[in-house]
Amino acid sequence: MSLYRTYAVLGLGRYGMAVAKELVRSGAEVLAVDMDEVTVNSAAAEIPYCKCANVTDPEVIKQLNVGSIDVVLIAMANNMEASVMATMLCKEAGVKRIIAKCSNEMHRKILRKVGADKVVLPETEAGVRLAKNLLSSGFVDLIELDDNVSMVELPVAPEWVGKNLLELNLRKKYSINVVAIREGESVSVNIDPEKPLTAIMKLIVIAYTSKLKKLND
Repeated sequence: MSLYRTYAVLGLGRYGMAVAKELVRSGAEVLAVDMDEVTVNSAAAEIPYCKCANVTDPEVIKQLNVGSIDVVLIAMANNMEASVMATMLCKEAGVKRIIAKCSNEMHRKILRKVGADKVVLPETEAGVRLAKNLLSSGFVDLIELDDNVSMVELPVAPEWVGKNLLELNLRKKYSINVVAIREGESVSVNIDPEKPLTAIMKLIVIAYTSKLKKLND
């Protein structure tokens, strides 16, 4: 089961469309919104819940009941004013987590100041990567090394605290390899397998993507 249950994608450009489609393909409940009717009609074949609306209008945000959605992605980096306004309105509506796409560093700073929890810059396949990240419960980040192998950073599960890597034997149980441990800003690749894990640690692991789902069981 994913960490979040419902999603909204505001802005169906190339990036937003990639996120929305990947989430839908993975079985998530997704609301997709764009101002362009042609874009919405085109997307409706693959994204069941598509709306043509202006998300910079407070009344629209209210009508869409955006405040009840777990994660909102604001994918309108080409329109700074619209993305900032949408972020503010979603924040005021009580959205639990807001992720916004930005076009430059100044845009990033503004979006963070008005309420975005995470701000992303465009990159190749970033939309698909973000969607898979959202759907991977507990994963701090996800990088696909190839079609079958991924690297993720995940928190230490409550039941792992106080135990060491030798005891947990994650390689045998989950077919994952711990390659580094993060504690705050410090990352260590010289891992002591007998050192007890703590709740503040993050494990950086490499595994077959298909095996990562076992971590959510």
